[in-house]
Amino acid sequence: MPNWTRTYVRFVEALNYRIGRFAMYLLFVLMAVMLWSSFARAALTPAIWTDEMGQFLMVGYFMLGGAYALQMDSAVRMDLLYSRWNDRTKAFVDVVTIFALLFYLGVLLFGGIESTAYAIEYDERRRGLWRPVMWPVKTVMCVGITLMLLQCTAILFKDVAKLKGEEL
Repeated sequence: MPNWTRTYVRFVEALNYRIGRFAMYLLFVLMAVMLWSSFARAALTPAIWTDEMGQFLMVGYFMLGGAYALQMDSAVRMDLLYSRWNDRTKAFVDVVTIFALLFYLGVLLFGGIESTAYAIEYDERRRGLWRPVMWPVKTVMCVGITLMLLQCTAILFKDVAKLKGEEL
């Protein structure tokens, strides 16, 4: 494999590893927000921002952690036949099927960018009492999808190298 593919794979995996580890800690922030919500409902007046903030944190957790899950091979897969195959057969099937995932993520990113641009241009806000702006969470979604696209291409390069008998 060319040297640039090795550099690309190393860079993408290092980036996704760090961002994925950061995203793991968003769960603790989410727990703090939900704990505050419970406390405020029981002892004080209910906070109007906690439910939506919890939803936004969960979006960040899932979207920023998605590429890390792909990298660690912890994504859910139909394992009826896959586990019985040798590494080269797995790599071949992954090379063929990853294009469907790349297409799906590309369409998702296209829609996400258009939705984010709309949210910025028209100051889109969520309905409800708190009315938070939507562009930050939509931007996080676009970043997460981009990271997944980068990780999928890194996985593709690794699988092609595996088919050639090399390791990246």
